[in-house]
Amino acid sequence: MTCRPGLKVGLLGGSFNPAHAGHMHISRLALQRLGLDQIWWLVSPQNPLKSTAGMLSMQQRIKSAKRVANGTAIQVTAIEASFRTSNTVDTIRNLNSLFPKTKFVWLMGADNLGQMSRWRHWQTLMANVPIAIFGRPTYSLRALNSLAARHIRRQRVRAQRFRGLALRKPPVWCFISGPLHPQSATAIRQAGNQGAHLNQTNDKRSNSS
Repeated sequence: MTCRPGLKVGLLGGSFNPAHAGHMHISRLALQRLGLDQIWWLVSPQNPLKSTAGMLSMQQRIKSAKRVANGTAIQVTAIEASFRTSNTVDTIRNLNSLFPKTKFVWLMGADNLGQMSRWRHWQTLMANVPIAIFGRPTYSLRALNSLAARHIRRQRVRAQRFRGLALRKPPVWCFISGPLHPQSATAIRQAGNQGAHLNQTNDKRSNSS
């Protein structure tokens, strides 16, 4: 992957097990509200906080993500596998080293903010990349009262400064409250229709071509 100097890139990491419309919703919202140039979907080899049960293969998850990410501003990458780590703090450190002139913003849902204090060296992560949190149904209030949110509450920027987030020195973060999207990978897996979901996504893309 190559980047021109000053490129503003949103990083959406996850298992993408499978990728779905909710990932697209967050990505489009980030491009619009944060003024980003690109979104990179970082397909994780294995989230250390998630079970391997029901986990699709890396190849299947990348294929799923590429099917859903049908916009040129979204790039799907397995670069995290080359780092031999699934810890976000290490991923950010490596990306900052590889692309020193790129302005990254870490994107995540409110559910992840709620459990962020369980992440490895989470304070270091917050000190090394701007973060944009996206509201999710039933999670937002709890997330905003979490240990991680309280830790950097004074560094939160308000709506009128969202578009400059990528250019601000961390720790800095924002909370984007809507509109919300109800779909989740967990619900798709529990319904037992990963394959059907992938086929349906592919059909929709073909029909729109």
